[in-house]
Amino acid sequence: MKIFSARKVIAIIIIFAVAGIGIFVYFISHNNKVQPETPVVITKPENLGPTHTVLGQSVQGRNIDVYTYGNGKTRIVLVGGIHGGYEWNTVVLAYQFIDYFDANPKIIPANLTVTIIPDANPDGVYKVTGKDGRFTSADVSTNAQVLASGRFNADDVDLNRNFDCKWQPQSTWQSKTVSAGTAPFSEPEAAALRDFLLKENLAVAVFWHSQSGTVYASQCQNGILPETLNTMDAYAKASGYPAVKTFDAYATTGGADDWLASVNIPAFTVELKTHDTVEWQQNLAGVSALFEYYK
Repeated sequence: MKIFSARKVIAIIIIFAVAGIGIFVYFISHNNKVQPETPVVITKPENLGPTHTVLGQSVQGRNIDVYTYGNGKTRIVLVGGIHGGYEWNTVVLAYQFIDYFDANPKIIPANLTVTIIPDANPDGVYKVTGKDGRFTSADVSTNAQVLASGRFNADDVDLNRNFDCKWQPQSTWQSKTVSAGTAPFSEPEAAALRDFLLKENLAVAVFWHSQSGTVYASQCQNGILPETLNTMDAYAKASGYPAVKTFDAYATTGGADDWLASVNIPAFTVELKTHDTVEWQQNLAGVSALFEYYK
């Protein structure tokens, strides 16, 4: 048998090693050419639509719905229907804004989050319309007593007298004495609204009511917040409603917007001119002015 010398063995090993390295380098370079790195592309749809949640239930178990648009740090809340079916047009106005934002999502500046609570008193709305959720003007009762009863929740409490600002067990509506509940936030609707608004880190809250055609500032023991005046004036100037610092037609206690003033959150009330119109262009101009103010 032929015996290879040590030199030949070493030479053979070197040849095989060099050949192996060459094959490995070729494989790596060839593989990189045929399988280039795929770039990662992140896309974000322009309109994800609103986020729909439920902030709580009414006395009779109806949902209090919340619709939220945008994800900016500055948060605005728009509230309709706290006086239920008696002020059913404020609910219609809120739903009209929901439809408008669905169709025009880019109108909301990137730094804003806008939340709409269309109906803060669904039991009161049901008394007047016989409907849960959305309704039309054709569903609204024409009976004056039924309409008046729709102002209150199922416990016959005026929810806009059930908040913790100068609260009393009885309060006033026009020349009438109304129940304000057994304690501040005794009603599930008011308590749910309180909990939601406190966690939102709000810039401002707007409450739609009817029917005096005026914008009113909120205030409690410490008076009117400066930012309340600024935002109220912006909305009023754009919408054409007169701005009034103090509602003085009759004494009221336990108002939702006044309670927000007591916890240093700017808020104001927009009173529509009648109980059956929404004054869309005026209120769109007012809300748009708030967007411009905070943009």
